[in-house]
Amino acid sequence: MKSMPMKKKRGDKTGYLMSLPYILYFCLFIGFPLIFSFILVFHKWNIVTPMQWVGLKNFYRLFHDVQFFVSIRNTLVFLVIHIPLQITIALLLAILLNQKIKLKGFFRALYFLPVIVSGVVITILWQQLFAYETGLLNLLLTKIGLSKIPWLIDSNWAMPSIAIMATWKNVGLYIVLFLVGLQGIPRYLYEAAEIDGARPVQQFFHITLPALNNTMVLVVILSTIGGFSLFIEPFVMTGGGPMNSTLSAMLYIYNQAFYFGHMGYAATLGFFFAFIILLVVLLQKKFVERKD
Repeated sequence: MKSMPMKKKRGDKTGYLMSLPYILYFCLFIGFPLIFSFILVFHKWNIVTPMQWVGLKNFYRLFHDVQFFVSIRNTLVFLVIHIPLQITIALLLAILLNQKIKLKGFFRALYFLPVIVSGVVITILWQQLFAYETGLLNLLLTKIGLSKIPWLIDSNWAMPSIAIMATWKNVGLYIVLFLVGLQGIPRYLYEAAEIDGARPVQQFFHITLPALNNTMVLVVILSTIGGFSLFIEPFVMTGGGPMNSTLSAMLYIYNQAFYFGHMGYAATLGFFFAFIILLVVLLQKKFVERKD
């Protein structure tokens, strides 16, 4: 009877020891940066000189910073193009890969391959493809008698071009998620629909889409968070140009922190931007998710 409490205490200590590495990781790489960033919000600091208390001046500067709201607008334009394009392509390819076709495993791995390749490498590759004079895409267009497209040098084409590249880079991940959802739909639902005379299009809208609702919510949320994190593509391909048309919010925050040395203001932008992301994700979840 007396040995039971001792075993319980030993078990408690073992649990704490097992969770200690993650606790240390959380404190060092998540907790401390968050607290330090929150302190920076109320200070002016350029890394070299000591921090200076500025109170709410960073917030005042934020709400009068036209360039920051331009970068948010650019990010939203990217999301409006990227998310529908990515979801449509991923869902269609997932439906095709869910059929009985040859080399199914090969094609699944092939579509997922860009996800694991370095984003910088893919961005440089697509930068060469989008080149106005020597790019492969424009060479193909001229071969068939069409005019060249200023993919990255025209403000109207630059952000859609980046959205196309980002879709190609990330679509493999969402194909896998949709495949998991499709394989969880009972086959007898389609068999019953076929007996009732439902066509494939009717089956898609009345069985497949409703059954994929939870997967769709996950895909939309992950796509949104990933889209708001747009940084590597404009940083490498356009530098935010032309005429700031591809200046994303993350790139603008990066420039404020590491190019201009405004660490306190960059921290303020980061917290405000995180609040915008949270708000957009909650609204998406409310409108996309179905209770039934």
